[in-house]
Amino acid sequence: MPLKGLKVRIYPNKKQKLLIQSNFGYNRFVWNQMLHMLIERYKNNPKTPFLNAYTLNNLLPALKKEYPWLKDAESTSLQATNHDLVEAYKKFFKQKHGFPKFKSKKSFKKSYQCKCVNQNMKQVATHSIQLPKLGRLRFKAGKPIPKVIKSVTIRQSFTGKYYAILLVEDENQAFTKTNARIGLDLGISDLLIGSDEQKIPSIRFDKKQAKKLHEWEKRLARRRLHAQKAMAWDKHNQVLQPRQLADFKNVQKARLMVAKLHEKMANQRQNYLHQITTKLVKNYDLIAIEDLKTKNLLRNHKLARVIANQAWGEIRRMLEYKCSWYDKQLIVVSPYKTSQICSHCGHDDGKHELGVREWTCPHCGVHHDRDVNAAKNILTLGLGQALVKEL
Repeated sequence: MPLKGLKVRIYPNKKQKLLIQSNFGYNRFVWNQMLHMLIERYKNNPKTPFLNAYTLNNLLPALKKEYPWLKDAESTSLQATNHDLVEAYKKFFKQKHGFPKFKSKKSFKKSYQCKCVNQNMKQVATHSIQLPKLGRLRFKAGKPIPKVIKSVTIRQSFTGKYYAILLVEDENQAFTKTNARIGLDLGISDLLIGSDEQKIPSIRFDKKQAKKLHEWEKRLARRRLHAQKAMAWDKHNQVLQPRQLADFKNVQKARLMVAKLHEKMANQRQNYLHQITTKLVKNYDLIAIEDLKTKNLLRNHKLARVIANQAWGEIRRMLEYKCSWYDKQLIVVSPYKTSQICSHCGHDDGKHELGVREWTCPHCGVHHDRDVNAAKNILTLGLGQALVKEL
């Protein structure tokens, strides 16, 4: 049974919202306490071995005795927090990832994870789900929830919406074989260009909301400036309870509107990419895609915004797990010289500037569309790699 993630929106009542916010705080507190302990332990003796999550979990009872209000937390969520902290701590030393940071109460990114124990997570009605400590919640999802739920992550978005990300066991579904193969070149004016000469257009969702977003960003900056002047006045006049930025409702309203517009753009882009990748995985048995280094391309400040909007990394991520789910094959190849080698005769015509969209091979005389030619070369490289794997 493959494990899949299912994101559903939940609608908690006031009491459940308070429980969720409290559990955010409990997990944040445990994370900070355990991280402080690991830092002090390393300072005292840098050669000490790494602690595992089981050892940190054994410290939780003592921590609950010192802070009795921690007993109200969902117990498996604290264990999941310890596991995530240990993994982040090890990655810093072994894989040179960023060092884990202390979590702030002011952070807008809030979440905690719970494990399924004795079927404490299940769908109890068509639009109701039961979750640990929270009881029954109303939810909305695009499809029915499978019976076997492994864990759930409760998350609050920047706009104040609540989501439950369920890790579920789903039947191993496989699309019917089509014996079709395609190479995909990633582009800017066209999002994806196939070796069969089909072109999937780019949609600039950021441009559609640009005018409204610009207006609200100006309002937010102006209101924040007025609020800062008011806070400075309170400080200068030694007011007993000086106002904070969160006390200015007009600032919070503008911040919420900006967050909503960004969230809308992200959701539209995500939905569009899901439709594209699902269609590709359904229609082709083998998909070859180029391994682009987006970080290097973003250094071009003239194209940085456009490249970021394309979400090439997200396309590759979706294709990877969907090919795994539906028994299809994804091959990632190097993009080296794919745009300058003739796909018909293999002649290297040298580097072409970005403005050159079409060219004719001087060796065989075949006229090429730059992107389609690159997609054909990507497919050829992908087929070669697939043949080597079979051998």
